[in-house]
Amino acid sequence: MKPNTKIILAVLLPLQILGVSILAKFPAFVERWYSNGLYPILSFLERKCFGWLAFSFGDLVYGFLIIMLIRWIVIRIKTRFGNFKMWSVDSLATLSVIYLLFLVFWGFNYYREPLHKSLGINDTYTDSELVQLTEILIKRSNDLQEQLADNDSVSVKMPYSREELYDLAITGYDNLKTNYPELEYTAPSVKKSIFSLPLSYMGFNGYLNPLTNEAQINHKILPYKMPTTTAHEIGHQLGYAKENEANFIACLNTMNHPDDYVRYSGYTFALKYCLNEVYRRNPGLGVDLLFEVNCGISANYAEVRNFWLGYENE
Repeated sequence: MKPNTKIILAVLLPLQILGVSILAKFPAFVERWYSNGLYPILSFLERKCFGWLAFSFGDLVYGFLIIMLIRWIVIRIKTRFGNFKMWSVDSLATLSVIYLLFLVFWGFNYYREPLHKSLGINDTYTDSELVQLTEILIKRSNDLQEQLADNDSVSVKMPYSREELYDLAITGYDNLKTNYPELEYTAPSVKKSIFSLPLSYMGFNGYLNPLTNEAQINHKILPYKMPTTTAHEIGHQLGYAKENEANFIACLNTMNHPDDYVRYSGYTFALKYCLNEVYRRNPGLGVDLLFEVNCGISANYAEVRNFWLGYENE
């Protein structure tokens, strides 16, 4: 790369950051021209391009970038960070290109309109409405747990392989596209992450690679968590960047799924969030509601908690 080109790219980095800060003030523009305009085309093409591969191409890209970063650090140490002007321009130019690719291929979705607005959903609720919803979720979760387990004190075991759970999460979007055409999912690209072990130590269920639009799933997590995790990452693929919005989409997918096991995963996932929110607002009431939850559901929660503790304590 020519020196002048590197300088131009380096200068573009702060200009990009400034431009994004301005663009963030116009979510309707982002929603129309990017999230519902350019992005669906780009993401579909990426999933078509990489989805057929049996392995995660995005993980290989990340692995290459990590190796190059380590190499860069080693060279800087060996040269005692000499020739500062040259390597600082090179570094800024590289960051500028990576940041631009991130924004174009996915990142602008952070600045789109909120999900509740695009789906026409009310985002405000009272304490009593929260409690009412939590009680409904407890009832339906308890019913499913008793239906799928031997008794109300036994955790539910998924009878599917992890690959089958990927497919079930994908088909869940077919059930949503009639009422929510924004959530139609085509050209699936869901992959087992090569980095499942480090993801477990870092506490991640999965992630979306914004450069290849592959949904990367931590293959070590419990099967019970697979439906909601996969649906969550697909939600990111569909252009919903915020974690709470991807969680909401995961709930829509799994709670409306025809499979009882997937619905159980979804209902208990939503229930846990509601119980935590009730407890945050009213600890006493939160504890009272927790006692209404079947011990088998609590056992599933405990299995997930112990899974993550196992990696924290190693």
